[in-house]
Amino acid sequence: MFDKLIHRWLKVPYALHADVVKSKQPVVATVLFIHGIGDNGRTWGAVIKKLPKNIKIVTVDLLGFGESPNPSWAIYNAKTQARSVLATFLKLRLRGPIIIVGHSLGSLVAVDVARRYPLIVRSLILCSPPFYQLHDDEKRLLPRPDKVLTNIYRTIKKYPDKFLEVAAIAMRYKLINKSFNVTAQNIDSYMGTLEAAIVNQTSYEDVMKLSLPIDILHGTLDPVVVARNLKELARIKPNVKLRSILAGHEIKGRMVDEAVDLISQAINKKL
Repeated sequence: MFDKLIHRWLKVPYALHADVVKSKQPVVATVLFIHGIGDNGRTWGAVIKKLPKNIKIVTVDLLGFGESPNPSWAIYNAKTQARSVLATFLKLRLRGPIIIVGHSLGSLVAVDVARRYPLIVRSLILCSPPFYQLHDDEKRLLPRPDKVLTNIYRTIKKYPDKFLEVAAIAMRYKLINKSFNVTAQNIDSYMGTLEAAIVNQTSYEDVMKLSLPIDILHGTLDPVVVARNLKELARIKPNVKLRSILAGHEIKGRMVDEAVDLISQAINKKL
């Protein structure tokens, strides 16, 4: 009851569960990692192992996932998650500006954090960002991929039980990140996030308004990312750099090494 009063009615954002890896050497940069939908901070384990030792590393579990709060009444959009990221930033007494690395949904949250709190963000590294343009009124013979994907998501949302069955198979055969975990206990958060943060997003438009350095890492075999949108952003916005590699959506394989390279470059630019 008290929890609902504070966070729902008084609008105080939750602080997220976070893990902090502190360097024994003088810290030259702080890197904040934000995972994708259905994952948690452990998504970044393979990346973190390969990073320099003179940085502070922070991983968070987004609201509704991992060990963070899972309120049934919350609207799981990028705005809500961004406010919780800020609350966590303040709770941990982090010194900005920081480098934010986001994967999938985490990319959308990272963009919203940069838009709302520009003074704490130095640069963004966005892995597999599902940026969709949802307000295109141009008449087309075939629907835009953005429209097709969001229609698929809406269909998934109607059948959560079926999705749980498919997710269980994917987890069993390791077709997705090891940290991915969608169960009957958090399926409502997953579906709410799918609708509020991904289907009803404004991230593409938000990136157009940002001027800080943004690196985008895109797997050419990624089935849920619209490459055309990423190429368009890189063409129009001089602060946006796109790196396309032969990879899928998840943070594994070659995606790990490329992410490490981009993070290392961002750290060196800070120096």
